[in-house]
Amino acid sequence: MAARPTLDRLTRSEFAHLGAGKLGYIRKMRSEDVSRVFPEAPNINPGLDLWALFGADGTPILLTDNRSSTFFKAAEDDLQTVSLH
Repeated sequence: MAARPTLDRLTRSEFAHLGAGKLGYIRKMRSEDVSRVFPEAPNINPGLDLWALFGADGTPILLTDNRSSTFFKAAEDDLQTVSLH
C-alpha cells in the first residue's frame, strides 16, 4: 500500500487540487474587487457588499448580492462549504 502524502510533502499541483470538486468556500467581497476575480463580470457600482462562491482551488463559481444563494449553489454542485478566516 502506497504511503499517503502529508501536507508538508505535497507538490504544488497536489496541494492546489485538494478538495477539488468536493469543497468550496464563500467569501464576502466589495464590488470594487470583483473585476480582479471575475474579469468577465460587468461593471458594478462601487461600495456594494457581494458574496462569492469559489472552488477549493480558488476557481470562481458564483457572484451574488445574496449570501444564501452561495449556499444553494454549493449544495447544487455537491460542494461542502468551509469557513475561511
